[in-house]
Amino acid sequence: MFDFKNKIAVVTGGARGIGKCIRERFEAAGATVCVIDLIENDYFVGDLADRATLERFAEKVIAEHGHVDYLINNAAPKMCGITNGSYEDFAYALKVGVTAPFYLSKLFANHFAKGASIVNISSSRDRMSQPETESYTAAKGGISALTHALAVSLAGKVRVNSISPGWIDNNYTVYEGADAVQQPAGRVGNPPDIANIVLYLCSDMAGFITGENICIDGGMTKQMIYHGDCGWTLNET
Repeated sequence: MFDFKNKIAVVTGGARGIGKCIRERFEAAGATVCVIDLIENDYFVGDLADRATLERFAEKVIAEHGHVDYLINNAAPKMCGITNGSYEDFAYALKVGVTAPFYLSKLFANHFAKGASIVNISSSRDRMSQPETESYTAAKGGISALTHALAVSLAGKVRVNSISPGWIDNNYTVYEGADAVQQPAGRVGNPPDIANIVLYLCSDMAGFITGENICIDGGMTKQMIYHGDCGWTLNET
């Protein structure tokens, strides 16, 4: 369906989970993929929270390939809450989740090829929360807003969009009962549900889409659930 031969894709956090699936889908479509991740991979191991690391990574990509077609800011920030999260924890999460996508976009700004695309991976937590998730939620809200800001600043040169995944199970577990039916799609999501939309947004088929956020959550954020709905009951204590 997609042809990305001779294209260069950069994927942060591309060594596992959704990022790994994105990498594999790009490679299957013919692209060369440059990964940066804290865990071991065959391209670049490094901490996205560190400015010098980002600069070394960008220099390597440009030195080896000369340009970038697609930048996928996927790396997940640390999750901590207001009770136990420290100043340093929160700042680190924002560095990984917002500052790194901004700075990589800046470092590659003069090297994006014609028709280039940036896709930022946000989260449905940019619009809803659990207790004690402040750092992750703030970072995901930040990258959603960063998306439309970059789309305007890079207008005519790079299309910029974001995706907000809902519940995505990286182990491809099949859930039944309330876990599944609370989602109008009838199941929990898997990494290809996100990777396929990333490739679509990078393709010419999405040429008129920029500055947009797409929530891919099986409809979970659209369904209100009360006592007795979807297998859930209220437990009063």
